[in-house]
Amino acid sequence: MLVVMRHGAPQEDVERVVAAIEEMGYQARPMPGRQRTTVGLVGNDGRVDGSRLAALPGVQEILHVTKPYKQVSREWKAEPTVVRLPGGLSIGGDDVVVMAGPCSVESERQILDAAQAVREAGATVLRAGAFKPRSSPYSFQGMGRAGLRLLAKAREETGLLIVTEAMDADGLDHVLEVADIVQIGARNMQNYSLLKHAGRARKPVLLKRGLSATIQELLLSAEYILSEGNPDVILCERGVRSFDTATRNLFDLSAIPVVHGLSHLPIVADPSHGTGHRDMVIPMARAAAAAGADGLLVEVHPTPDRALSDGAQSLYPGQFDQLMRETRLIVEAIGRRLAEPAGVRT
Repeated sequence: MLVVMRHGAPQEDVERVVAAIEEMGYQARPMPGRQRTTVGLVGNDGRVDGSRLAALPGVQEILHVTKPYKQVSREWKAEPTVVRLPGGLSIGGDDVVVMAGPCSVESERQILDAAQAVREAGATVLRAGAFKPRSSPYSFQGMGRAGLRLLAKAREETGLLIVTEAMDADGLDHVLEVADIVQIGARNMQNYSLLKHAGRARKPVLLKRGLSATIQELLLSAEYILSEGNPDVILCERGVRSFDTATRNLFDLSAIPVVHGLSHLPIVADPSHGTGHRDMVIPMARAAAAAGADGLLVEVHPTPDRALSDGAQSLYPGQFDQLMRETRLIVEAIGRRLAEPAGVRT
C-alpha cells in the first residue's frame, strides 16, 4: 500500500502518517519525490483499513500495489533509483558505469596489472572474485580473504571502486570490509538467507539474474533485499540457460527495457557470461548499451590464456580498450555518457 501525500504537504503531515502506520503494527517507508512524498506501508497482509490513513491531513490518495513484488515496482516508486557510490559515482542516472576485471583474483601481480589496464581504458569499478562458487568442486575456488586484501590494495593504487561476490552470510561480513558494491551471483540469486543479510548490510548490492530465473523471480529476490531496508540494489542481466549450445547462455537483452518498465531499480549487463566467448563480448556490450543498460560488467584479464577461471570469455586489455571506445560512441548517441574514473570526472 502507498500513501500519496499532497503536493507541498508539510513534514509534520508525513510524520503523522508514519506514526499512524507504525501504530497499526506495520513499517513505514517515506519516499520524498520531486513533486510529492509517498509513504510505503510494508507488511500489508490485506487487512489494512486504508480509510484511516486517507483521513489524515495532507493525504491525497491511497494506492494498492498489485504486483507480487512491492518495493521494487514502478507502482511503489515511479522515479528511477540512482545508487550513489563513493567518489561521486552513481548507477541509474545519466552515466553508464563500466565494471571490469578478471573473473578471479589469482595473484598480486595479476590483479594490479588488470586494475591498471581497465582504469587506463576508462573503467570506474574493478570486478574480481575472491570467493568463487564453481560448478565443479575441483575448480579454482578463489583466494578468499587473501584475495580481498589484494583487491583493497588495487583500489588504493588505482582509485577504482570494488565489486566482488559474497557466497554466504559468513563471507559477506568479510566482503563488506572491502567491497564498495557486494555482488550476489547467479547461483545465489534465491539464497534468501544471504539476500536478507545483504539487505541489512546497508551497502549497495549487485544482484545477478539466476541461471534459469524469470524476470519476476529476479525482482522478487531484489524485494528480499529492499524489504530488509536496503534500497541500493543494482540488477544484472547475465544470460539464462537455453537449449542452444552456440553460446554459454542466452543473453536476454530484452530484459533491460522490460526491467526498466517494471522496476525503478537500475540494471547492468554482463556480456561476458551472457555469451561465454571473447569474440562476442564487444558486439553484445554495444547492444546492451544501446538497449539502455545502466552499466556493463566485463571480464578482462592481462593474460586470458593463463586465467584460472573464465579465460575463454575474458578480453585482452587491448580488446577492452576497443570496447570502451565503441561503447562511448553508442552511449553518447542515446544522450548518456560513460562515467569517468576518479580524478577524471568533471
